[in-house]
Amino acid sequence: MRDRKVEVLECSGSKLVRAAENSSRSCGHRETQEAPPRDVSPGWRVLPPPTRAVARVFGSHGLRRGLFSFALRAFQSPARVKFLFAALLLPALAGAAIWPDAIGAYHKTSTPQAALSDRPVWEEYGLKTSEAAVYEGDGKRFTATAYQLQDSTSGLAAFDWQRDSRAAPSKAASLAAETPDTLLVAYGNYLLLFNGYKPTKPELDAVTAGLLNVDGTGLPTLPGYLPSDSLVPNSERYIIGPEGLQKFAPGIPPSVAAFHMGAEAQLGVFHSRKGPIALAIFNYPTNQMAMQRIGEFEKLPGAVAKRSGPLVAVILAPADPDAAERLLAQVRYEAVVTQNEYVPSRRDNIGNLVINAFILTAILAVFCVVSGLAVGVFWAVRRRGKHGVDAAGMIVLNLEGR
Repeated sequence: MRDRKVEVLECSGSKLVRAAENSSRSCGHRETQEAPPRDVSPGWRVLPPPTRAVARVFGSHGLRRGLFSFALRAFQSPARVKFLFAALLLPALAGAAIWPDAIGAYHKTSTPQAALSDRPVWEEYGLKTSEAAVYEGDGKRFTATAYQLQDSTSGLAAFDWQRDSRAAPSKAASLAAETPDTLLVAYGNYLLLFNGYKPTKPELDAVTAGLLNVDGTGLPTLPGYLPSDSLVPNSERYIIGPEGLQKFAPGIPPSVAAFHMGAEAQLGVFHSRKGPIALAIFNYPTNQMAMQRIGEFEKLPGAVAKRSGPLVAVILAPADPDAAERLLAQVRYEAVVTQNEYVPSRRDNIGNLVINAFILTAILAVFCVVSGLAVGVFWAVRRRGKHGVDAAGMIVLNLEGR
C-alpha cells in the first residue's frame, strides 16, 4: 500500500469538506500526517465527528442496495445461508397446515406423522403433502388424516383405494363413504379420513372451506362405463399409472396398457356362479389408439378383450367364460356430442318489449301529473306568503307614449 497524505479542512464553522490528496488549498487550520506502515500500530488520536456529519448505516443508500449487500454477505457464510433459507421457508411451513385448530367441540391437541403405505402408489397419485391431527373434546378423541394430491382424478383413485370394503355411501359429500366409526371424503384433490368421529355437514363444510389450492376440475367419466350388475361393493379401483396397475391388476403388464399414450383404467370385480371375475376397462384418447392396443391385450394368456370406441375391456382367465362374455357385452361406448345453442331470453320476446313500453309510458304520465301538482302547490304557497301580492306578476314599463 502506498503512503498517502490526508488533510482535514475546516471552513466557516463546522462544515465537512471532502478530503483531498496532496491538495494545495489552504483554508483555516490544516493538519497533515503520513499513514503508518501496515505492521506498525498507529498512535493516532480519534477525533469526534463533526456536528452535521451523518453516520453511514446499513442500507442508507437504498433498500435494494442494502438487501443485495445482505444477500452477498449471507452467502459468504454457511451458517448465514442456513439462517436465510430458514427465514424464507418458515412462513411457507407455518401456512401449510391442513387441519384447523378446532372441529365443532373438538380441539386439535397433536399432529402425529401420517402413515403412508405403498409410497410408490401415493407418488403416482402426485401426493404433495399429508397431515394427521388428533382432536379431543367432551372426553372423546378422534384422528383426522388428510392427503393433498395432484388433481381430482388422483383424488378419485385414492378414494377407491382407501375406502373400506364394508363402507356404505355417505351423504356428507358427493364422493364420500362411511362405516360406523369412520368417514372418508374426496374433495377435489384432497382425501379426508375421519377415524373415531363423523363430522356433521356444517363441520365438514367449514373444514373444506379452509383447504388451499383445491382442484375443481370434473371427475372422469370412465367409471360410468363399468357395469353395475353383480358388481362387488367397493371393489372399484381407478388406475392412472403402472404402479396402480401392478398393485390392483398385476396380470396386465404396463407395457401392454401403454400409459405413455394417455391411458387410464377402471377396474371392478363381479360375482359369478363359478367365482369372481375382474374386469378392466382402459380408456385411450382416440379410437385408433384403442385399435392398436387391443391386439396386445389379446396376446395375454387367457385374456378375453373387446373394443368399443376408445375403450378396451379386458378379462384375464375368467372362471366363467359365459359370464365374462355377458359382462363384456355390457361395455358400450356412447359418444356424447354437445352443441352450444342460443337460449332465447325475455329480451328477445316482442310481447315483452311492447308491455315494457306501456309500463314506461304509464310511469312517465304519473311523473308528469305528480310534477304538475308539486309545481302548483309550490306557487300557491309562495303566493300566500306574499299576502295577496301576485308573486309572479309582470312589470310594465309603459313606454308607448315615449
